[in-house]
Formats: sequence, structure tokens, C-alpha cells
Amino acid sequence: MTASDSEPGDGDSGPTVYDLDPRCDHEAVEAGELYHATVNGVVDYGVFVDISDQVSGLVHESNLLGDYQVGDKLIVELDDERENGDLSFVERAPATYTTEAVEYGAGTTVADLDEHVGATVHLEGTVVGINQTGGPTIFQVRDETGVVPCAAFEDAGVRAYPDIELDDVVRLSGHVEERNGGVQIEVESLDRLEGATAEQFRERLEAALEEAAQPHDVEPLVEWESFEPLYEDLQDVAHLLRKTVLEGRPIRMRHHADGDGICASVPLQLALERFVEETYEDSDAARHMLKRLPSKAPFYELEDVTRDLNFALEDRSRNGQKLPLVLMLDNGSTEEDVPAYENLAHYDIPIVVVDHHHPDPEAVEPLLEAHVNPYLHGEDYRITTGMLCVELARMIAPDLTDDLRHVPAVAGLSDRSEAEAMTDYLDLASEEGYDREQLREIGEALDYATNYLRYDDGGPLITDVLNVDCDDRDRHEELVSFLADRSERDVEQQLEYASDHVEHERLANDAHLYKIDVENHVRRFTYPAPGKTTGAIHDRKVEETGEPVITIGYGPDFAVLRSDGVRLDIPEMVEELREEFPGAGVSGGGHLVVGSIKFVRGKRETILEALVEKMADAELDSDLQSSASLPHEE
Repeated sequence: MTASDSEPGDGDSGPTVYDLDPRCDHEAVEAGELYHATVNGVVDYGVFVDISDQVSGLVHESNLLGDYQVGDKLIVELDDERENGDLSFVERAPATYTTEAVEYGAGTTVADLDEHVGATVHLEGTVVGINQTGGPTIFQVRDETGVVPCAAFEDAGVRAYPDIELDDVVRLSGHVEERNGGVQIEVESLDRLEGATAEQFRERLEAALEEAAQPHDVEPLVEWESFEPLYEDLQDVAHLLRKTVLEGRPIRMRHHADGDGICASVPLQLALERFVEETYEDSDAARHMLKRLPSKAPFYELEDVTRDLNFALEDRSRNGQKLPLVLMLDNGSTEEDVPAYENLAHYDIPIVVVDHHHPDPEAVEPLLEAHVNPYLHGEDYRITTGMLCVELARMIAPDLTDDLRHVPAVAGLSDRSEAEAMTDYLDLASEEGYDREQLREIGEALDYATNYLRYDDGGPLITDVLNVDCDDRDRHEELVSFLADRSERDVEQQLEYASDHVEHERLANDAHLYKIDVENHVRRFTYPAPGKTTGAIHDRKVEETGEPVITIGYGPDFAVLRSDGVRLDIPEMVEELREEFPGAGVSGGGHLVVGSIKFVRGKRETILEALVEKMADAELDSDLQSSASLPHEE
């Protein structure tokens, strides 16, 4: 304990009367010393007094100089400490005295621990994680400056301090040791704090976390008027994600398994990992706190959410983790996501969506913590999720900027963006040594690798292909060349199989319509999948005709749609078909020019015929017409 400068009491001479910090415990109290006390209870045989939030005792009636009520102040001297820890006091009334405030501890914080390696420290904090290992129990304890692992040993594999739970405010003492590139406290004592002391700590912590969670104010990589309305939404999400990390809640990131989804998720994962490393002394924290998971479908499937919930509940049970925040990227905005979100709602799991697909805000937003989507501000899919998340990542970790300057161009080409800012993004990538063809090849390589990774995030392989957090530019270029060449070979082979089976007709609006049964006339269970095969056929026809083209790749219960130069508004068509054919099980969505539809098998011909009729009435739009670019999402 440390004492502050003296302050006068009733006089500037006489004995010292100590005024204890509310956090001070029994170690601050010595026999024969005087203390300011407050009556907390009156009984027939005396009064009970507090000299701090942690230290109380009895003044027997024989040792009282007057009559007191709860809340009255008096001065007491420690008379005796019994074997069971009970304290007894005697009232004193010095004519003059000097008050000396006693502060708790030596002000040790997590940020200071590097300076105390080998020493014993006292620390107050909130328990944000509890992991029972085969040896000690590891408590992750957070204060205003960071999070430190604290190892408490009872017996091998036995839970130490079983009464301590997540979110408890604790005071601990222990020995600081270096471990795995960081520091760890070997716990000697650990106590839960309650009452005013705990509440005061929570208030201090909340204020500190709120300040630490503020995102960086960064200028967007390019000037783009259409992007400006989304900037504030992204700042709110950056604040929320930083706050989530600071509070010790894991983040489970779900992203569409295509080029734009990877361009969105990888920068954000790296930014959050850097922020975790700044905050946590545990070098393994990022591995436990963050998980990036690709999703094949353009919505959150029940299979995926069930798997995510299972892992989250197991982690809570086995590792003492809080349930995660689910971060949806490049999907998650539609009514198809609602069942998965409702499942997460059973456990109060927060959900954040950053997407550029046509949304169903009335359906999803009651279930979301935050929702960023260009459609909500009168914009559309041309602002891709990858473009949004590069800026979001920079708000969290601006030192990543140099690694990310080429990524928005990859995202835009991968997702066929005809945004006005694409020229600026391509110029930005050119400054980093990439021309348009090289960027296109990166997108192809990402798509090819992701196809074979299935449900795996790809880790360093994907970051090397994207050249983000990659330490070898030559290796990056070799990987991209190899994977893009393989992709081109497989696509060409698939087109060779399919070409004789593509049906053609000229629609009333003068657009070309191409149809193919991708269930029966292409190779299944290989690369490219039906959606990408449809996109490749579409690109070929766009290039051949130079005119407005619509392509439909269909199977027994689905259709994949591509359009060039025709304003289809696929989400609106899906809604109309759902109303017109209530028994057909119609669902789906997408953009103005790309999307997919599902239906029951028995209604396939009916739905496809109705769909073609709507396409024949669609408006031709030269603003939506382009030369072949990258195949779109699956």
C-alpha cells in the first residue's frame, strides 16, 4: 500500500488517522493504528464499521464513546484480529489529528507488466476468459490497458478458484513471468470484488474501453461521392468490432467463398488480428478470438449456423469463452438469412452484416446489431463488399494500408463492378505494380483455390495469393500464375463439354437468351461449379455478340442468372414469382444483373417459362453492358 501526501484533519498535529482507499484489504490494516470508519450496522452489543469496502469489524459497546446510527463517522483503532479473520476496533477521539489517504496497490496495469517481469504485482480487472488446461486454470483478466493470462494452479486439470466466473471483477496478486513472447501472471491470490469497489472499476473500465474502441479517422483510398454515405456506417462497425475485441468476445467471420468475399474478409481478419495483438499479452489470443469461415451459398445456411453454434457452445464450455459476435461479409442481407439469425437469437449472439447484395431490411434488421449495405443509401451492388471492408480494415488498423491498396480493384473485377471509382482503383493498383490482367488473374486464382479448400479458410495460402501480409512477392506471383492457369484450363474444358448443349433464342426486347441444363450437360462435382460455368458461358456469348445477353444455367431445382446490358432486377423478379406461384417454393436474390433462384423440382418448367417472360419485358440498359470480365459468384 502507498500513502499520499498528508492532509489536515481536525488539526495539523497529533496522531495520523488513515483514510483507506475503498479497494484496500486486510493487508492495509495494522494494530495500534487509527482509521476513519463508517457505521454500517447497529446491534445491542455495539456497532459494525467499515474502514474500506473490503475491511469491516465490530466496535463493542464497552469501547464506544457515544451513540451512533448507520452512516455516522468515527475514528477507530484496530484492537484485535481473531484467528477466523474477524476484526475488533476501539473508538478513539484525538483532539487534533492529521488525515493521510492510503491508496490501493502500486498502480500496476497490464500495460506496465513488461517492466515487472520477475516481480510480484497486484492487479484489478474483469475476467473475460477462463480456460481449464491439463495443468493450471488460465484466467484472462482485462483492465483499462489490456488483457493478460493469469495461471492459477490447484491440481493438474482441477479448476482453481471455482467460484470465479466470467465478467467478475477481481483483485489478484502474483508473479510476472515471460511466456510465449508475452507475459503471464502466476497467481498467488485471487478474490472477487463486489459492491461499490466493483462498480467503480466497471465504470472506469467502460470509459477506458469506449475510448480505446474509437476507430481511426482515415481518408478513403479514392475520392468517391457514392461511398461517402456509407463511411459513417463503417465507422460504427469499426467501433463495434474494436469494442468486441476489447471486451473479450470472439468474432466468427462468415464470408461468401468468392473473390469479393475474400477481398472483404482477409483484410478485416488481419486488421482485427493486429488489434488483438496490441490488446492481449497472450500470443495465442488471435487464434482463439478470430475465425474466418467461407460459405458456399450467398446466404447463411442452417447447416453453417448449426455448426457455428456447436463450436461456440463447446468453446464456452471447454475454454470459458464468451459466445461470439457473428460477422457476415458479402452475404447476410436477405430474407433467406432469417432462419439462421433466429437460431442465433436463442443465445443472444450479436450479428453484424456488411454486404452489397440487394437487401431485405425489414426482414433482417430487427435481428442485426449493425447493417452496412449500399442499397440502404440509394446505391447498388457496384460498391462491392471488398471495397467497403478494405476501408473498414483501415479504420481498425491503418498501418495495413500499404498492403491493401490493390485489393479494391481485385474485388471490383471479381464482382464485375462497373462503378465509377473502378478507374481510380485500377490506377491505385497500377502504382503497386499490377495491371488489369494481373488483377483479374488474382481473382481467378482466389476463386480456384477457394473451390478446393471447401470449408477451410486457406490461411497463409490465401493471403499469399492475394498478396496481403505476404513476405515474398515472387512466391505470390508464381502461385497466382499457377492457379490462374489451372482455372483457365478447367473452365475451357467445361465450356467444351457444354457448348453443344447451349440453347439460344432472341427475346422480344432484342436481348439474346442462352440456356443450359448444368445438371446434365457439364461435369459435376469439379471446377468450375454450375454458377461459375454459367458465368463462363455468359462471358463467351457477351464477347461473341457484343450485344445485350442473358444467360440461365439451370438444374432440377435452381437457376443461376447472368445479364449484360439488361436491367433484370433479379430480387424483384424473385418476389414477383413467389407471389405468382405460392406453391413453387421460390426463393433467391442477387443484384440487377446477377443472381440465383431456387424452386421445387415439379415447378421447374413453370418457373423458368415465367422467368423468361419477365426477362423479355426487361429494359435494355447500356450502362449495364460491358465486355467479358471475371466470372461472378457461384
